[in-house]
Amino acid sequence: MHMKNVRRHLSAAVAAGVLLVSPAVSAHEDHDNKEAWRLVVADHTQPVVRVIDFESGKELGRYDVKGHAALTASASGRTVFAAQPDADIVHVIGSGIHLADHGDHRDIEITDPSLLPVTFEGKRPFHVVPQSGHLVLFYDRGGKAEIIDEDALLDGKVQVRSIDTTAPHHGVAATLGQFVLVSVPDTKAEVKPDALPPRLGVRVLDKDGNQVGDIATCTDLHGEATSARLVAFGCKEGVLVAGPGDKNGPELKLLAYPENLPKGKVGTILGGKSLKFFLGNYGDDKVVLIDPDSDEPYRLVELPTRRVDFILDPVNLRNAYILTEDGDLHVLDVIDGKIARKAKVTEPYSKDGHWRDPRPRLTTVDGQIAITDPRHSVVRVLDPATLKETRTIAVEGQPFSIVAVGGSGVSH
Repeated sequence: MHMKNVRRHLSAAVAAGVLLVSPAVSAHEDHDNKEAWRLVVADHTQPVVRVIDFESGKELGRYDVKGHAALTASASGRTVFAAQPDADIVHVIGSGIHLADHGDHRDIEITDPSLLPVTFEGKRPFHVVPQSGHLVLFYDRGGKAEIIDEDALLDGKVQVRSIDTTAPHHGVAATLGQFVLVSVPDTKAEVKPDALPPRLGVRVLDKDGNQVGDIATCTDLHGEATSARLVAFGCKEGVLVAGPGDKNGPELKLLAYPENLPKGKVGTILGGKSLKFFLGNYGDDKVVLIDPDSDEPYRLVELPTRRVDFILDPVNLRNAYILTEDGDLHVLDVIDGKIARKAKVTEPYSKDGHWRDPRPRLTTVDGQIAITDPRHSVVRVLDPATLKETRTIAVEGQPFSIVAVGGSGVSH
């Protein structure tokens, strides 16, 4: 990643005063100014999702769902989607926090959280992609994706645009302006009975659902992220980046892996919210920083043991947090491309065993780090500067998937 590019992006972001929504409520009132943060936590074993006040640790809502839930917060933070691929259903939780940007200030409206009276059903809903004003659900075995309007959803209505994914496969879809980017399965590949075909690329659809241009090669596509109006996908050959093009469709560019990288691929990818870059895994014990504007877009960072989870910090813009199976949390400086510090924050959680065994998950909330510890039924809160534990929040059962929503604004 070119240092001058990233520093320029960082300076611009700081100067602009960045608006942030974390992927967890405290309440603080100063005249008409209020702040609210809420953690949404899914249990690993029980089909339960909880909403927790971050400041007090009080449980504000407990919602029964149908199965093991993976949580995704919308871009606005007003809704949290609980996808349950084993139960073929997605529930939606209203966070009760509404932030509205008015240029020189933000308004905030704080209400009780709720389980919305709308569900989405289809065969194996897996990837949920949050985007401005809507979310995209992808059904691995349903042969479809759905673009869901968030405002309508909060009004108790369902406004959905359905996308044909050509055939069932473990894929993803995302929007870019009026266009939709959707993974393409290899329908000619030989697969075992009840297995899904591999992915071979990405196609672009216009607003009428017609394909625009040729399929872009992206073998074994897995992982999607957005940063600064760019959408990136992990591929066997490199990372495929789509950006705004012209009326004929987005511009797609493959950032091929260089020969000096060890064998591997990006399969999970995160996008910077205020800086234009991506962070991807690279095998079990490495990550790569990806600068799409650089002639040398990849910087490899090796980890001492295998990675359990990793996130970007939308407040402390230089920080990425990587939890490894030895229980250490590493702070990666995304500008320098180096591990700045680390500390032990949990007991070891081995990566051996089932991929969905109960292991810690990370989020950021109100400038702090929150980490679920399912073995001890707590959420641990850490200071990002010192990595010291400042407190714990008791959560019944085995807290697992976690997101955070909230912010500050003027209350009328």
